[in-house]
Amino acid sequence: MHDLIHLLDPLRELTFAGVTVRLLVALLCGGMLGLERERRHRPSGLAGLRTYMLVCLGASLTILISQYITVRLNGPWAELAAQIGVRTDMSRFGAQVINGIGFLGAGTIIVTGRQEVKGLTTAAGLWASACMGLAVGAGFFECAIFAVILILISVRYLTKLESMAVESSRALNFYVEFDSMNDIGSIIRCVKSLDARIYEVDIDRGDLKRGVNHSAVFNIGLAERRPHTEVLTAVSQLDSIISIYEI
Repeated sequence: MHDLIHLLDPLRELTFAGVTVRLLVALLCGGMLGLERERRHRPSGLAGLRTYMLVCLGASLTILISQYITVRLNGPWAELAAQIGVRTDMSRFGAQVINGIGFLGAGTIIVTGRQEVKGLTTAAGLWASACMGLAVGAGFFECAIFAVILILISVRYLTKLESMAVESSRALNFYVEFDSMNDIGSIIRCVKSLDARIYEVDIDRGDLKRGVNHSAVFNIGLAERRPHTEVLTAVSQLDSIISIYEI
């Protein structure tokens, strides 16, 4: 294993071959994450294949630039840098990437009109992709490859585990549309009859002239663990209910 690691040492040097391989690996790793998001049919407005590739490539390029400047300042530019007092901290470039990616990630997070938050996983994936690009740019290939494997496992295979955890939780949030504001009382009574405690209700009176129905978001707690579908089914059987789903 130790010998295998040393086989990659030439690619860690700041040579044309080393730079080319690093950028290609960054493009490949970012593309793998972006392709997984595309495969899961995420909305085109959110980050996809090209966005992940560009983020990872840009982060890798940032580290390469910082390494290049460090080598030049300690070599051909050393005398001039000493005369004018120029100093550089290579870690600053990476830190700026991590800070900057927050703005891009925040742009993928949206709150729908039904008070449903979307895009958190995409934002987290972009942030991880940027960190992975920094690792590739620094020549830490072992870390980057292991990271992309773990990220893909998290995105692809842990979704079912997450769904099981949510379904077995006593906390339940659901969005419901109904005919009239007078119906909110019957919904509350139905929820309480299921031995559930209502923590919060966010009501939207809608606008029937524009075809927007009355709606509400319920935050409730179940007295005992039970399938969430049982609660949703019980509420949906009320005559006034137009639509209902868990959020």
